[in-house]
Amino acid sequence: MREFLLGLRLLFGAGRGNRIRFFLMAVGGSLGVCCLALVLTIPQILDAHDGRAAARQPETASAQPAGATLVLQRTDPYGSKGFTRVFIAKGTENTKDAAKVPPGLKELPEPGEVFVSPRVHDLLRDQPAVKGLMPGREAGLIGAAGLAHPDELFAYVGTTRDKIADEGRALESFGYSYAPSPAIEPSTLTYVRFAMGSLVLLPLGIFLSVCARLSAASRNRRLASLRLLGLSTKGTQRVNAAESVVAALLGAIIGLGEYWVLNQVMTRTGLPSLRWYPDDGAPSATTIAVCLIGCPLLAWFVGRASARDAAANPLAVRRTAAPKRPTKWGGLLLVTGLGIVVGYCATGFTDRPANSIGLNALVMPAGILLTGLGLVLTLPLISYALARRLARTTQSLTLNLAMRRNEVEPGSTMRVVTGLVLLVFSASLAQGVLIQLDQVTRPSAPVQDYSVALPTITSEQQRRLADVSGVRAHALVMDSWTDPNDTSSEIQPRATALVATCAQLAKMAQHSEGCVDGKVLVLHNTNTGGDTSMRPGASFTFHLREGGQRKSLPITLSSDKVTYTPFDPSMASNATVLVPPSDVPEGARPEAGQFGQYALTSSSDPDAVRKVLDGIAAVAPIAEVQLVGVNIEGLEQIAVLETLLAVGMIMGLVIGTAAFVVSATDRAVERRAQVTAVTLIGARARTMRAAQCVQVVLPLSIGLALALVTGKLAEACYLITGGSEIYWDFAGLPVLALAAAGVAAVSVLGTLPLVGRRIDPELIRRD
Repeated sequence: MREFLLGLRLLFGAGRGNRIRFFLMAVGGSLGVCCLALVLTIPQILDAHDGRAAARQPETASAQPAGATLVLQRTDPYGSKGFTRVFIAKGTENTKDAAKVPPGLKELPEPGEVFVSPRVHDLLRDQPAVKGLMPGREAGLIGAAGLAHPDELFAYVGTTRDKIADEGRALESFGYSYAPSPAIEPSTLTYVRFAMGSLVLLPLGIFLSVCARLSAASRNRRLASLRLLGLSTKGTQRVNAAESVVAALLGAIIGLGEYWVLNQVMTRTGLPSLRWYPDDGAPSATTIAVCLIGCPLLAWFVGRASARDAAANPLAVRRTAAPKRPTKWGGLLLVTGLGIVVGYCATGFTDRPANSIGLNALVMPAGILLTGLGLVLTLPLISYALARRLARTTQSLTLNLAMRRNEVEPGSTMRVVTGLVLLVFSASLAQGVLIQLDQVTRPSAPVQDYSVALPTITSEQQRRLADVSGVRAHALVMDSWTDPNDTSSEIQPRATALVATCAQLAKMAQHSEGCVDGKVLVLHNTNTGGDTSMRPGASFTFHLREGGQRKSLPITLSSDKVTYTPFDPSMASNATVLVPPSDVPEGARPEAGQFGQYALTSSSDPDAVRKVLDGIAAVAPIAEVQLVGVNIEGLEQIAVLETLLAVGMIMGLVIGTAAFVVSATDRAVERRAQVTAVTLIGARARTMRAAQCVQVVLPLSIGLALALVTGKLAEACYLITGGSEIYWDFAGLPVLALAAAGVAAVSVLGTLPLVGRRIDPELIRRD
């Protein structure tokens, strides 16, 4: 306790420079704690989403006893989002029972009443046509307890028993123990945890360590003086740790306050595809404990370790003796991590590459984290060895000055560039996560088909849908007429017509051959071998409605055919006849009772799919749309994952940049005395600036080269164990090379403030 109080007295009584350093430590630590709180709270936000979604899920029974309340739930795509409507027909039982009232409502809706979410309320004002999805009058809003997130499209629609008797089920209660459609599937959540750990937590740990070691040289000289005055070795370490702990604790408190403000702002503005309520993002007791205990504990160990030299050999510190060679333990970590990573990469050349099942799920991430940590701890050793060799052989004054300083203080320079090196290493991992996410979530086909029910759109809307941005092809799909009164035992043949031009067919299929515009052609599907009933001379009739009149479209097949290979899945895969659009009267629609769908085709890129869905919703808000082969919940999960990954990359960038700014500022203050001394003995300012630049850029370049190599190996290890189709991401190298060049340019700018125009001899007076 005595050493702790002594550390506090030195903290507040050692002059303005010491207080500025303490302020930098606290502010830097607060930024790190804010990022840490955000990372720890993201799973809590997702759990809150899933918890409210599970709490409102109706539990039903297949039997429909008299007097029971019936419920029918529908989830349809509205643009790129799911629109959930729950139709409720109140029974004669006690419907005021709390178990039979969903969260967010005080009572069940009466027939003709509609309770909507705030987002649907705004949608009804901006898009009145949406009212067709919810027959009735708006009776109120659903409370926050009944919504997964503030932007959810959700509505409870009161109706009568006869309208949902066929499909409705008897309501028993509300509430599941799990969310039927979680915000992110548990298997996919593994990618998020790994990304956050690699992109944020590893740089964050380095950044907090950097903040705890600001002004290391001057602090060591002060601690050496205390040791020479009689303070014990452990007492000296405790004095230094006390200052670091107080700064870390103050930074943790400020950081939690910063996160509280950030949470309030983000709940009002939101992130793309991810919104939450303020209580969802409020830091839990565990998060607060980790920030208030974990960060000061890290500062305690870093503070004790950094004061070890001053406590063990105070005379060497006071007389600025040549420091010992940097430890090789960091190299051991790097070799161990690379051994694991390279081992997994080697399996990519075999017939049975490694997977992420069982023990591999722990060993693979551990290898990547050891590689990143070992890279950071090995940089001072590499800088020392390079500086010592160059200083002995070079004839350049600039290079000699730079290398001698790096030889004496290899850790000082590396603290400045460590955050930037980790930034490049993490960027390579981010590329791997993006590739893996794209492989897991994208459809297998390069195109995406949309099926729009013709009865739910008008002829004008049909024409406008063909012009929606992103739509590459459109076609009408309809079945031929069969006689319902036919009592013969033979199955009546049926033809499915695809009303499209040859150009549209070519865009909807992988390959087509033999197509001629203006003729009715038999479609021969190479995947299924074709329909044997589609033989020359066979006749089929299609019944159409034009206005109020019924028209028949008879078709007789000829020997002409088109050989095509449709995508899987595709609206064109079941078509057996290609009918030219000129044969169908303009404005004619398939008769009610026949299969009639309007098919649209676009790219399968998730952004393109969302764009087309939003375009369809703008043209036909109440249209019944199905994504062929894709679940709308899956599309929403992709958007959430991309948002979380973007947040992790931004936080990694902020932490890396903050580490550079804090370290560069601290280094500028620490080096003023040495720069002034060399300047007073005759060194020109231009020479000093060049020396400072070389001193940082040369070891940084080696660190960046190592980060590129180890990062690409770690990325390949991640892709191989994840089962990706791409193992070696050579396409991402140019981007990383440009990022490394940008990092080097930033580091050059960071060295300029070290040499100023004014010389202050007071800076070189003896302590």
